[in-house]
Amino acid sequence: MREYFSRISEKPFRATQVMKWVYHQGITDFEKMTDISKPLREQLGQQTVFQLPEIVSQQTSVDGTRKWLLQIDEKNCIETVFIPEKDRGTLCISSQVGCPLDCSFCSTGKQGFSKNLSVAEIIGQLWLANRELGSFQDNRRVVTNVVMMGMGEPLLNFNNVVTAMNLMKDDLGFNLAQKRVTLSTAGVVPGIDKLAETTKVSLAVSLHAANNDTRDILVPINRKYPIKELIAACKRYAAQRDNDPITFEYVMLDGINDSSADARELSRILKDVPAKVNLIPFNPFPGSGYLCSPKRTIDAFRDILVKNGLITITRKTRGDDIDAACGQLVGKVAAKAKRLQ
Repeated sequence: MREYFSRISEKPFRATQVMKWVYHQGITDFEKMTDISKPLREQLGQQTVFQLPEIVSQQTSVDGTRKWLLQIDEKNCIETVFIPEKDRGTLCISSQVGCPLDCSFCSTGKQGFSKNLSVAEIIGQLWLANRELGSFQDNRRVVTNVVMMGMGEPLLNFNNVVTAMNLMKDDLGFNLAQKRVTLSTAGVVPGIDKLAETTKVSLAVSLHAANNDTRDILVPINRKYPIKELIAACKRYAAQRDNDPITFEYVMLDGINDSSADARELSRILKDVPAKVNLIPFNPFPGSGYLCSPKRTIDAFRDILVKNGLITITRKTRGDDIDAACGQLVGKVAAKAKRLQ
């Protein structure tokens, strides 16, 4: 933006003014940006446009979770989810329309893949959520945490995702602490290494299995980047982040990955990794072919991990009555491109 204002023979500080109007006050009408001269406001109105995703529908769960269906273009929609809790408000943001990874337990992956989202389409989800939740009007922070855990694999849209996350953290943007912005990946190893060199955010890894045979089925990208390579990349990432813990997400599938042997193997492979484990009760969808592990099985699995020194929590299912829970986001995907295997 500074470069843009320089090109039109304006002082670079105009970028700071516009950023504060847009991201601090939620103003996208140049006529309301009163500390900018009228001729410049008119010029900006002629040369630039604020283009936001259109809200097609929104639903609110009985537990307060909110889900927005957002129109990206004529053929594609994405979903964004806000999860309120007593001490924080978490926004789950999409990075792609659909997903090319085809994880077998994930409804999003079954939709195929259409395209990467632009920086504007990614950051626009956060802007819209702040508007809809009243943050701009009340001058209060409702969204305290952002997780790149919506539709898509963020590391396959690397440049746009990193640019958007940096804007989330920027003082002139949404001013979120780096520990409050989390990127979740299914295990794109080169992307993890590149992320460590590029920006500072929290990392979550969708692991879901403790051995390659099972993970090859659940998370097909494991065939390209098997567990040993993935764990090594996680260790490198943690080493560059002062050994802050990496969150390992593990969906609990009845009879698939939930045995005591699986828990012991998971404990072994995470032994030397700064880690915390989120056990995720499976959220069913039509045709998935999987069932959620019984509560007693999940509890027993958790107990083994804890006994072996791993910080472990069982994630509370939120928004499942409006298909807003983990693995249930589908949006509307127009074209099904070749899946990444």
